[in-house]
Amino acid sequence: MKAATMTSRERVEACLHDLHSDRPAVINPTSIATTETCRALGIDFSSVHLNSDKMATVAAYGHEVLGFDSVMPYFSVVQEAAALGCAIDWGSDDGMPSQKGTLYESPDGFAMPEDFLARPPIATVIDAVKKLKKRFGDQVYIMGKVMGPWTLSYHLHGIEDFLIETLTEPKTVHAFLDRFKEVTTTFMRAQFEAGADAVTIADHITRDLASPHAYSEYLIGVHKEIIAGFPGKTILLHCCGNTLDRIGLFSQAGFNAFHFDSKNAIHEAMAASDSMKLTGCVDNQDVLLRGGSEDVRRQVLEIVQSGIRLVSPECAVPLGVKNENLAEIVKTVVEYGVGSA
Repeated sequence: MKAATMTSRERVEACLHDLHSDRPAVINPTSIATTETCRALGIDFSSVHLNSDKMATVAAYGHEVLGFDSVMPYFSVVQEAAALGCAIDWGSDDGMPSQKGTLYESPDGFAMPEDFLARPPIATVIDAVKKLKKRFGDQVYIMGKVMGPWTLSYHLHGIEDFLIETLTEPKTVHAFLDRFKEVTTTFMRAQFEAGADAVTIADHITRDLASPHAYSEYLIGVHKEIIAGFPGKTILLHCCGNTLDRIGLFSQAGFNAFHFDSKNAIHEAMAASDSMKLTGCVDNQDVLLRGGSEDVRRQVLEIVQSGIRLVSPECAVPLGVKNENLAEIVKTVVEYGVGSA
């Protein structure tokens, strides 16, 4: 295969597996949906979360118009919580969905619903992945996304209570993670079966909220167990914020790649990541939202020149980001055009 004839999917696979590529890949392990995209398509953003046709159409725009090498159709963080019964404000044309309240005071209150995969917030994502696979076949890298058990504990039990319990009630924390990991793995498996090439686990055990000791004590074993259940599959971790003191632990857990934040110095993150690949870390707020094309170009060049071969926005982009700034990420990487063995 000649590098010049690479498909987007081949390019991402090459960058993930240390193979030669025609250039770095541009991917989105989290959402790149914008108000501008939705308006161009005549779709109200609040309607995409429960309509798989609209969800797939918005996801496809990221490749077909903006030029990303991947597509990813889960645009919020609330699909699992919604499916389990949390009240949700599904947002607006320029507003993200938000969750209203929690569900479980104790781990014993949770039981995995038998019809979980058929519930609309979950079935919508699965069907969107299927539609994207049918639309693009093996040409484009298809990414899924799930909330990890730590983040689900925030959403379903409550962030303050859960974090306090990491200090006062370790048995309760272990029990929540043990129960909620079934939500994560069930949804992951369905997305892989629907055609996803990779799935991102969003698990927000950031330095702002918890120590690296908390990851070692509570979560690394759960992550290892989840990953072991999907042999041969590509699984990424997403965690916002400063994570330099735990990137090495994420690598030990066995993730194929870590989606990292611009708050982390690139060379330090690379030094800590061992064999785990890194993808990031275009700044959402100062560069993509408030900056212009020259700001995007400057940062993207810094990222690829540092050795990152999987370039992406650092997290789900704000809805107000201009599409020209997202397209500039791709334009800059294409012009840089350096593959490495």
